[in-house]
Amino acid sequence: MKKLMGISASQGIAIAKVFELKHIELDIVKQKSEPEKEIVLLNSSIKKSIEEIEKVKAIALKNLGPEEASVFDAHIQVASDPSIKEEVIALITTEKCNAAFALDSISKNYISMFENMEDIYMKERAADLKDVARRVIYNILGIKTQDLTSINEEVIIVAFDLTPSETSQLNKKFVKGFATDIGGKTSHSAIMARSLEIPAVLGLKTITEDVKDGDIVAINGGTGEVFINPTPELLKELSLMQKNIIAEKERLQAFKNLKSVTKDGKHVEIAGNIGSPNDVNGVLENGGDAVGLFRSEFLYMDSEDWPTEEEQYESYSLAIKKMKGKKVIIRTLDIGGDKTLKYFTFPPEMNPFLGYRAIRLCLDKQDIFITQLRAIIRASEFGKLGIMFPMIATVDEFRKAREIYDKVYKDVLKENPKISKEIEVGMMVEIPSAAVHTEVFCKYADFVSIGTNDLMQYSMASDRMNENVSYLYQPLNPSIIKLIKMTIEGAHKAGKWVGMCGEMAGDMTAIPLLVGMGLDEFSMSASSILEAREFISRIDSKKAKEMVEEVVMADNQEQVENILKKYKF
Repeated sequence: MKKLMGISASQGIAIAKVFELKHIELDIVKQKSEPEKEIVLLNSSIKKSIEEIEKVKAIALKNLGPEEASVFDAHIQVASDPSIKEEVIALITTEKCNAAFALDSISKNYISMFENMEDIYMKERAADLKDVARRVIYNILGIKTQDLTSINEEVIIVAFDLTPSETSQLNKKFVKGFATDIGGKTSHSAIMARSLEIPAVLGLKTITEDVKDGDIVAINGGTGEVFINPTPELLKELSLMQKNIIAEKERLQAFKNLKSVTKDGKHVEIAGNIGSPNDVNGVLENGGDAVGLFRSEFLYMDSEDWPTEEEQYESYSLAIKKMKGKKVIIRTLDIGGDKTLKYFTFPPEMNPFLGYRAIRLCLDKQDIFITQLRAIIRASEFGKLGIMFPMIATVDEFRKAREIYDKVYKDVLKENPKISKEIEVGMMVEIPSAAVHTEVFCKYADFVSIGTNDLMQYSMASDRMNENVSYLYQPLNPSIIKLIKMTIEGAHKAGKWVGMCGEMAGDMTAIPLLVGMGLDEFSMSASSILEAREFISRIDSKKAKEMVEEVVMADNQEQVENILKKYKF
């Protein structure tokens, strides 16, 4: 038996035989060729690759949902990029060389350029280009890749790394988990593993060297441990742990139809985050009290052109109808940064995450904004609705967005008197300027919802997708806790309620703090709802409030973690 330690990426226990995913190492050499034939081969290979990516995207939509599937829009953009193609054709023509060599040379130049850029967004494009270039070159050379969709027995995937294309094809009925040499908590493969709810351990460095096909591997996604050919005694122990995890999931079903109430009787709301009407099923199956975040941008990212008012109306109406009277909060278009559209070209920016995106784009392109607002307001006829604007930085931004909303509402009301008279209009608190000024924002907003993912990275000036600064991803840092506390207190002082729809809302470590700070609504992935409800039922809110006062005086995250350990809920 051999034990390896890696990075815990997705929790759970998995025991199965190894399926080693091998990437073929290509030694592409320059060969004299007829340019006309090579250009035809290049074009047909690009076309075939785009068709393959479209199929992979469809699988990802089915298995993972629209958020995770959206990465393949970027892959299609890369494969369709006319400037890269022109450079490859120019090299084929001038050098009279083979298409594989030309594409390999040009793509390596771009990959190197992107990898050396300071901008995190551009660094991430290097990984996309690498994945796409390999796919096209394989098609040029007629190389068949391993078909992960054909796996029909229980296995654990072992690989140097898993690309988004590969991860999206995994069928969790047979793929019980995976382990890789590289990667971390925020890599594409980790995010997709959590979406699939299969255990994963990454960053193992030598796992591909240490195993062979047929070996039995056991992985503990919670601790980051991987055991190669474990002993019968350890297998028995891990199997028991596995059974306990399954039993715990079954036990939590008892909380499906219960109210979300603390030990001392304080009521909170536990909602689910969704990306499409289909995701409502998961929220209802787990007893969610509401939809706290409908990410409307995925409707745009899955379209070939700007979605029409009718297309949006149908989508929003379906989600509201499915919730049967439970509230649905729709976030208006939050596009830009790492979320792009195939039919709209964003202006070149040094840092698109801090640039022309979300509400900034909507206030500039008001025709697009008004179309969406009309569709949302019309859908309110079918149930309880809230609407919130993303990435608000100033009071003037929110007031301008609300003025547009109010005008559109009056117009729609004239057309259809049946629309709701009680739509709540709120905003996302993702920018520190909004957090410290929440009380003033709440003169105009009906509620606020804290987006901790962005609030954290904007506060710490660090991209959580960047492994070089991943140590700054500190949800329990006292400065972050203070910002959240300030936001909640500011809203409550103005008589408004506060939700949270970032990852922190479903973090069992952070939940007692959020209860203690008085958070009214927790919105999270559907799979976390029951565990959160059960945990909250054991929390004394008064005791949690005392804990918060101690936490905000701490120096760092480590001290906060030690304080949390003292308080047992």
